[in-house]
Amino acid sequence: MSANKLVVLGSINADHILNVNEFPRPGETITGKDYRISFGGKGANQAVAAGRSGANITFIACVGDDDIGKQVCRQLKLDNIDIQPIESINGTNTGVAMIFVNGKGENVIAIDAGANAAVTPDYLNKYRQQVIDADVLLMQLETPLETILAAAKLAKQNDTLVALNPAPARELSDELLANIDIITPNETEAEQLTGITIVNSDDANNAAGLLHAKGIRKVIITLGSRGAWVSIDGIGSLIEGYKVEPVDTIAAGDTFNGALITAMLEGQELYQAVKFGHAAAAIAVTRRGAQPSVPWRKEIDAFLATRQG
Repeated sequence: MSANKLVVLGSINADHILNVNEFPRPGETITGKDYRISFGGKGANQAVAAGRSGANITFIACVGDDDIGKQVCRQLKLDNIDIQPIESINGTNTGVAMIFVNGKGENVIAIDAGANAAVTPDYLNKYRQQVIDADVLLMQLETPLETILAAAKLAKQNDTLVALNPAPARELSDELLANIDIITPNETEAEQLTGITIVNSDDANNAAGLLHAKGIRKVIITLGSRGAWVSIDGIGSLIEGYKVEPVDTIAAGDTFNGALITAMLEGQELYQAVKFGHAAAAIAVTRRGAQPSVPWRKEIDAFLATRQG
């Protein structure tokens, strides 16, 4: 386990997953298969990826006062995560995600925030010391934006590195972006933030440039199977991913983010850390579900060993 401290602030969901050949059109009823419920939420997925990768991690989040919330907390403890800042919110359900996965492994998702909406600035204030004491704060966009902004400001004021995975895609204020040190959008999210449709490396470089202009030093634009465009202070290059046969891309980006930040906390330079994240995500897409697909450190190390000869 890394001696450096990671805090994740984010969401917890129960994922209801159904496999279909093709996504339904409006008004269409289709037959699916392999229905299952698994634990998810971008915050929880990234926390699990970090915990299984070996991070020293604390997770700030909320669950509902339901059985699924209790089950999630028990599982997170088994994933080497400090769950002390996770509270159960009376009269509220744990967050829910309804997910279709098609025959290509692609997914579409609809979310009910549930208890995730209770991660307010006041809630954050109860656990502000964890953020102050952390080396890195990692966040996503499934909790209230005012809390994300408050956490980013608190972290910056106390020399805690702020990492943001801006997912799901939405508009973000310049005030928030100015408090981010490293940002990890995918192509859709990068387009939302910059207005640039990313087709090639030049597009990715231009989008990264606009994000640098907002005050963000390190930009990583994930490009699916192509890898990631990595730019530090305007100097960018493509870091290719690993070729595998995907069966389910749920939580692939979350796995990448949790593993990436873990590697950075261990002192790996950014390009090496990106390769570590690629390896973790490559393993995840060969498995079904969100957290069930997230690999442990020994699996990532073994994967890298085989790919590097």
